[in-house]
Amino acid sequence: MYAWNNLIIFIAQMLEGLLQIYFWIVIIAAVLTWIEPNPYNPIVRFLYGVTEPVFDFVREHIPVVFGGIDLSPIVVIIAIEFLQQYLVPTLAHTLIYGFA
Repeated sequence: MYAWNNLIIFIAQMLEGLLQIYFWIVIIAAVLTWIEPNPYNPIVRFLYGVTEPVFDFVREHIPVVFGGIDLSPIVVIIAIEFLQQYLVPTLAHTLIYGFA
């Protein structure tokens, strides 16, 4: 039982760390849209390749473009914060202690 609890805590911490990394990737990708970097730069291609599918999903399901300003990064950041602050701790607690 003790090993199971440690595994759940480890998975929750890893998920939280990955969400934190993705948070910063979203911030950097949003800032890069302001300066129009070289699209052939491998770092820029990686950042856009990781974020654009999520941004496109948000754009398809929620009208987030107002007056030419794309607010999908803000929606993604809010979703990441929700996952970090509520869902990850709740999931870890539920898996360790049950649904009681």
